[in-house]
Amino acid sequence: MDKFSVSAIRAITAGALAIAAQLMGISAAPAQNLSGLDVYRIISQGVQEASVRGRPATIAVTDRVGNVLAVYQMPGAPVTVTVNSGRTVRTGIDGLAGVIPSTMAAISKAVTGAYLSSSGNAFSTRTASQIVQRNFNPLEVLGAGGPLFGVQFSQLPCSDLNRRFVNAALPPPPDQFRGPKRAPLGLSADTGGLPLYIGGVVVGGVGVLADGVYGLDTDVSNIDADEDEIIAIAASTGYAPPADIVASRITVDGKTLRFTDARPASLAATPHLAPAVNPAGFVAVTGYTDGGILAGQSYGATGSGVRAINPAMDGPGYANVANIAGFTPFILSSGPDAPLFPLVAGASNEGQSLTAAEVPVILGHALRVASSARAQIRRPLQSFAQVTVSIVDAEGQVLAQARTPDAPIFGIDVSLQKARSAAFMSRRDAAANLQSPGVFPAIRVVANAINGLIPQHAYSVPDYVQNMRAFVGPGALSDGMAYSVRAIGNLARPYYPDGVNVNGNGPLSRPVADWSPFSTGLQFDLVVPNIINHVLFVRNLNLDVTGDGRGDFDPDGNGAVNDTGFGCTPVVSNSSGLNPLANGLQIFAGSSPIYKNGVLVGAIGVSGDGIDQDDMVAFLGLHNAAIGLGTGVSHAPAAIRADQIVAAGVRLRYVSCPFSPFINSNEQRACEGK
Repeated sequence: MDKFSVSAIRAITAGALAIAAQLMGISAAPAQNLSGLDVYRIISQGVQEASVRGRPATIAVTDRVGNVLAVYQMPGAPVTVTVNSGRTVRTGIDGLAGVIPSTMAAISKAVTGAYLSSSGNAFSTRTASQIVQRNFNPLEVLGAGGPLFGVQFSQLPCSDLNRRFVNAALPPPPDQFRGPKRAPLGLSADTGGLPLYIGGVVVGGVGVLADGVYGLDTDVSNIDADEDEIIAIAASTGYAPPADIVASRITVDGKTLRFTDARPASLAATPHLAPAVNPAGFVAVTGYTDGGILAGQSYGATGSGVRAINPAMDGPGYANVANIAGFTPFILSSGPDAPLFPLVAGASNEGQSLTAAEVPVILGHALRVASSARAQIRRPLQSFAQVTVSIVDAEGQVLAQARTPDAPIFGIDVSLQKARSAAFMSRRDAAANLQSPGVFPAIRVVANAINGLIPQHAYSVPDYVQNMRAFVGPGALSDGMAYSVRAIGNLARPYYPDGVNVNGNGPLSRPVADWSPFSTGLQFDLVVPNIINHVLFVRNLNLDVTGDGRGDFDPDGNGAVNDTGFGCTPVVSNSSGLNPLANGLQIFAGSSPIYKNGVLVGAIGVSGDGIDQDDMVAFLGLHNAAIGLGTGVSHAPAAIRADQIVAAGVRLRYVSCPFSPFINSNEQRACEGK
């Protein structure tokens, strides 16, 4: 990867970008990646617009797989942000002020624009805002939660999947620039994050923070003049997506999505006339960039960490995946260009396990279903669904992962979250794991810390096991019921049933009076220690806000600040030594647990071009594989599926497949009776 340090651009004091390019010796960009010149141009265009508006900004640029290519902070730009959902709540990080660096917010915005987009859809952080709130559309009474409700807590900084930046002063490991990289605050719903395209191909994202607020758009019925978004439009000029694939050309449940409220006509300056910027504005961000400019990786090339299967290198298991799928899938690569997730057998649970021969068959059949399914959020119409598929064992260990070539990047992490969530919640020891000393005491310490950081805060952590047992039944989370992620999501909404705004909350959610997209319930509480600890890691701080004389984020008490090295508290492990939710819990549909001879042995998770499509690919992929295998692999027995549970007079849902789901078939009820 080409790298251009701040010292290499010190000589740039004035003049056009062409002169700046000569001084830095940066070449033009290939068709599939951002060059250093591209990054400089994007930053310069944004800085000019912010200057003309008198709104100093922080601007971040990433490539498609999340490498931070540059962060620029103008003099006078807000150094930190205030987290504000637009609701008056006293939980989670809602209201947190003066703590989170604006650089983290800008990076998360840029990552979101890149990760949610593909060659068939261009989504922004405004799009994300529309699809993660308690009603879809926001403020619509009796509207169910957004289709990607909960996705904001993915791509987490302390995940065991998402990779980390390594400072250039250290010896570069083979995976230094391979993705997917983490987002410091998860995915963002704050306007001002846009995808970047070259030749119709998504190559990265840009994120802008100028207003000092990290929030979301709570009303989609009006047109905003959001300056973060306007500056981002200026920055992305020349790198905009094709008009036919922007979110406003895509409908979900009959509702048109939003891309931007502003337009190029809203700009106060002419982007292509942007002058050179002061090189001192390029800043380092601990854990993300050392303050220079990088060229982006070309997605699909080995250096990006996401490439096509190579049967000669990757082994017969992945060759079998490709044969069954009927095309060449992509996988994550690592080290000497080997699969990041080699195909392996699962750990035994009650004497049953998935074998190394069964795993690729399930994976291949799921991808085969995707290749014939009609995508929901992709242009042109009649495109097939592009997805990522992950398979785990009952402990959450990754057994395999593969994806269609143009699936959005966010689905890499989310598909694994979904698989692990279904496996974890379906275990007979789920309650014991949730109540183990390794989990909630640490969260409660952080709860006290947050309360100290935010005046008049009252964030506390409920006992979700007790909530479940009062709501679902006394044996909940220990009776062996099989939970799909759709069923988990039913129980994790601030209204139950979902969208009925006069009702109370599900047992895995906060009450609506205390709920916000920055404090969802169990999902948030499982990861908040790492989120807060990571913020302090980026700031090189270790605060004592609980008043006990020691830093609240010193995991082993030895006085070292953030001594895990990446701003992450120690993982919580079950009896096997694995962290069953190592990249977080997910609460929107697209996963089914896997059984063998009636015993839970794992789960399959899918994420991509529509949540009903995700559900169907997981459900039918497993069903079709089970028929071919004949080894006892199957769905959960019907009697123990979560749709047998009636809670508060409402039956949970297990799977929901779209009507007429296939491109070349008139079949209507593809999942019925299976």
